[in-house]
Amino acid sequence: MSAQPEHPADSRMPAIPHTINAIGDALIGEKRALFYGEVLAADASDVPSVMRRWWAAAMLDRARGAETSRANAAAGRNLVSVEDLAARLEERAAG
Repeated sequence: MSAQPEHPADSRMPAIPHTINAIGDALIGEKRALFYGEVLAADASDVPSVMRRWWAAAMLDRARGAETSRANAAAGRNLVSVEDLAARLEERAAG
C-alpha cells in the first residue's frame, strides 16, 4: 500500500488577489516603489490597467525558477525558440 495521495497535489501557484495592497505586497524593492508611485499617480480610469500590468509582473516574479530563468536569459544560456515554446505549450494543452 502506498502513502502517496490518489491525486497529485496541484503544483500551480495561487494567484495574487487583484488588490492594490496584495500586488504591492507581492512586489519587492524598486518594483514595489514603482508600482505604488504609478498607481497613486494614475487617473481613476487608468488604475485598473496599471493594476493588471503590475499584477502580471508580480505573478511572473513568483513563478518557480523565475530568477534562474532571467539569469540564463541575460547570459544567453538555455534559450528556447518561439517555435519550441509554442510546441511545448501545445503538448501541455493536449496532455
